[in-house]
Amino acid sequence: MEAGIHQKLKFLYLARLFERETDEEHILTVYDILSRLEQLGIKESRKTLLEDISLLCDFGMDIITVSVGKKLGYYLGSRSFELAEIKLLADAVSSARFITEKKSRQLLSKLEGLTSIFHGREIHRRIYVANRIKSENELIYINIDLIQQAIDKKKQITFRYFDRTVGMKKKYRQGGRSCSPFALAWNDGSYYLVGKQKKYTTLSNFRIDRMEKVELLPEAAEPVPEGFDLAEYTATTFSMFSGEPRTVTLCLDNSLANVAADRFGTDVMLIPNGEDKFTLNVKVVAAPAFYSWVFQFGDKAEIIAPQSMREEYIRMMDGIRKKYIKENT
Repeated sequence: MEAGIHQKLKFLYLARLFERETDEEHILTVYDILSRLEQLGIKESRKTLLEDISLLCDFGMDIITVSVGKKLGYYLGSRSFELAEIKLLADAVSSARFITEKKSRQLLSKLEGLTSIFHGREIHRRIYVANRIKSENELIYINIDLIQQAIDKKKQITFRYFDRTVGMKKKYRQGGRSCSPFALAWNDGSYYLVGKQKKYTTLSNFRIDRMEKVELLPEAAEPVPEGFDLAEYTATTFSMFSGEPRTVTLCLDNSLANVAADRFGTDVMLIPNGEDKFTLNVKVVAAPAFYSWVFQFGDKAEIIAPQSMREEYIRMMDGIRKKYIKENT
């Protein structure tokens, strides 16, 4: 009875054999394949096997035939994901801070299963999860699913939000939070919810790994603002600090052209300002994170307008300067 079942599953076993045990560097001959099938209790003749391989090709499997000495060999040429794509996904999973270490290892194991066992080992060797800063919130995947449901159903959500104390303990913000969820955004290795709270006129951003007890509410969500563009929105917010975007004019050294493109996109207009500098007009949220971004470039970056932002920047630098002078006297 069991042998009969294996015989019925022959095509599935054969397909998995090509997927897991072959690639361009690991080729199986007809004898190799027949031997593998026999170990599973499947009796197969050489002629039938060749017909089966042909049927798998008709089904869409990219089985390549090559010469191995005087024999013919076979391997799976292409898969749903190429090796380079799997490596890219594996790197993303490994470096994403919002994915816990436990879940990262589970996802990496699944990614290894998308290629041959030989390439899977290569992926396993080059990925290091340990010692990276990772979230400890194992419920983040449930939260993401609930938030996505709320977005699809256009419903509000409620949740608890916490910060970390000096002792690395959770400190929950007073009262629960509720908002109309608009989008999920991955920024600087963390996953954020972009939404609208009733008491604020601007959008709010929440780190999903710091959200707990996410629940859908029966109330309808506020409509997404007209013309809302997630890519444009994340470009205006530094470290996902929320606030009202303002148009700022920056003057940057020519050596920072790549920086401007990486931060604001390649479609931003860079206007030459003399031989060594250029100016650009962009929308940003005037939060400390933005001023810190400007500060890192020293005298190669200057806020030209508006005057109010120049003054805010000066006050921030004066506050830092006074602190250091006070400590050194």
